[in-house]
Amino acid sequence: MKRLAEIFAEERATLEGQWGRDETVSTENLRLALRRYRSFFGRLLSV
Repeated sequence: MKRLAEIFAEERATLEGQWGRDETVSTENLRLALRRYRSFFGRLLSV
């Protein structure tokens, strides 16, 4: 669980860093991030 939280934090930091440098974040990167969050919370709620 801790490692999964670290992965999400790293991914979020990467996306926020790109936005902070005015770089374009692709919709594909955002879509994948949302899918991972949805999958994680779906598994968490099913326990």
